Amino acid sequence: MELGYCAVFLILFLSTSSCEASTSVEKQLNFKECLLTHLDGNSESIEKIIFTSSSSLYPKVLDSLEQNPRWLNSSRKPLVILTPFHESEVQAAIQCSKEHGLQLRVRSGGHDYEGLSYLSKVPFVMVDLINICSIHINLDDETAWVQAGASLGELYYKISQASKVHGFSAGTCPSIGIGGHISGGGQGTLMRKHGLAADHVLDAYLIDANGKIHDRKSMGEDVFWAIRGGSATSFGVILAWKISLVRVPPIVTVFNVQRTLEEGATDLIHKWQYIAPELHEGLFIRVFVENSGDKSKKFQATFNSVFLGGIDKLIPLMNESFPELGLQAKDCTEMSWIQSVMYIAGYNKDDPLELLLNRTTMFKSSFKAKSDFVNEPIPKSGLEGAWKMILEEDTLAVVILDPYGGRMSEISESEIPFPHRKGNLYNIQYLVSWEENSIEASKRHLHWAKMIYRYMTPYVTKSPRAAYFNYKDLDLGKNKHENTSYSKASVWGEKYFKGNFRKLAQIKTKFDPQNFFRNEQSIPLLNSNHY
Repeated sequence: MELGYCAVFLILFLSTSSCEASTSVEKQLNFKECLLTHLDGNSESIEKIIFTSSSSLYPKVLDSLEQNPRWLNSSRKPLVILTPFHESEVQAAIQCSKEHGLQLRVRSGGHDYEGLSYLSKVPFVMVDLINICSIHINLDDETAWVQAGASLGELYYKISQASKVHGFSAGTCPSIGIGGHISGGGQGTLMRKHGLAADHVLDAYLIDANGKIHDRKSMGEDVFWAIRGGSATSFGVILAWKISLVRVPPIVTVFNVQRTLEEGATDLIHKWQYIAPELHEGLFIRVFVENSGDKSKKFQATFNSVFLGGIDKLIPLMNESFPELGLQAKDCTEMSWIQSVMYIAGYNKDDPLELLLNRTTMFKSSFKAKSDFVNEPIPKSGLEGAWKMILEEDTLAVVILDPYGGRMSEISESEIPFPHRKGNLYNIQYLVSWEENSIEASKRHLHWAKMIYRYMTPYVTKSPRAAYFNYKDLDLGKNKHENTSYSKASVWGEKYFKGNFRKLAQIKTKFDPQNFFRNEQSIPLLNSNHY
């Protein structure tokens, strides 16, 4: 009896799937046996840290730090998840991945915008650093050692328990992992006063492709330069950062002022472009522009601010520089710096600080983000066109404008790999999020992100059109082969790192010549001829 096309296809599919499943199980077993060998055969301890796709706890471990549900339905999940407690277990994971031809991806907080620690087209091991998360504060020299799996919230909380006049200049989302955040730069509300998180790194522990642990001295100044804002996962596995704390006043002031289009939001944002980067460096005013997340066509702009001082100093500053906003004392709230961290993260002033220890984000939905930098004020007509596109989107669409200037303009573009310094007025993040769980919905909202990005082309930086590495965006380009050529990778690399990209590739070529640490947007080898 002759088989029909569909029946033949089904048999071939089942046969292929069976072979792939068999191969996966074999690779998992081989990897596990390899770990046993490298860790002196302690099977009891290994069972506590290794999770294969057949493990009952695998889904829970995979989903525990997931920040973007878009990744959960993918078939390109890790072959094995490892949750090490000790550096020796990370070293063994590196060695066994090499021995068995597996890639290795690292997760410290799960916030990678493109899910590169969750997904790969080739078999890979996820090393989840959630258990490598200790924090040691030293107020004598105003420093801290922070392991890579700790979150920003945990760091901020720990600092607040040790001192009322110290903080750290980093991001606004408490659940972000320290390991990845600093390795991409780390901008936040203190950057106009103190610069980025990466600007405050004094030392680091890094495991290389041979399993050797380096500090700043043994890795060398080139590699130490590269990992502070230049994609540390391209060079090794970060175990810990030594950071310098910053001084903060006992009292800071926050405000949220909301305006609609009818209340002159466009005029205010147009003016904000000119004054926000020139304000007192202790005054950070960012702008959220968003729709209502439905088809009601409601528009709102929120001026969200942290000022390092009291209301008595803030109001005269605002009256002089930005009187159009009409800020009054009743709009402002004084609080401690750690309370402002809570406030900016979306909590209430008097909520318990222990909420900062929660590793789960407050709001979870599928999202796509893109980024830009602006060095010339956008005309009102350009802003109005962007607002129109925001109102046309039928789910939550947000454009976030973060002001630069201050300390950000004083640090050289080549001081660390993060190059977006003098001349930038502000950074833009375009973000669209949705609840629908369908391919069609995803395509529709991803299309909106590309449309607004295309629309903004005339108004943002050029040659290259710059982007922020921590807002990773695979639309800019990606490595398609094991050794994508430097010239191909430059398409996306120069957007993130500008003139620093070539130096990063030179350092990568010397430190990881076999390109073991790689992903879709890892630093390439300079001498690769693959296309």
